[in-house]
Amino acid sequence: MTAVTHRPDFLRLALLGDAVVTGGNGLAYLLFAAPLGSLLGPEAGLLRGIGAFLVVYALAVGLLSTRRPISRPATLAVITLNLLWSLGSVAAVVAWSFTTVGALWAVAQAVVVAAFAALQVIGLRRS
Repeated sequence: MTAVTHRPDFLRLALLGDAVVTGGNGLAYLLFAAPLGSLLGPEAGLLRGIGAFLVVYALAVGLLSTRRPISRPATLAVITLNLLWSLGSVAAVVAWSFTTVGALWAVAQAVVVAAFAALQVIGLRRS
């Protein structure tokens, strides 16, 4: 039995995974802003704003993953925004008041988002 792979599927999965994780994170910030603010450090209002942005961003990335063909310029924009988010997360730890858990969370989030960007680069090159 021979496995058939479709090169755009890797990119599609990388984008869809990004959308699911980002959307889940955004919903958590929206629904649990007050307890997460206490745990992580940022105020609930800021977390709600970030959550709203992340939900909209996740919907856009999820929609992109359904396009046939997947837009190269839109994918490059997602990769760029993911890299900027990663750098911004690390900068936020330095600039703002986070709890220890919050600082660890922000750095872990930066690593995950950068990993999605790397997977999307690989997927874009394969497609």
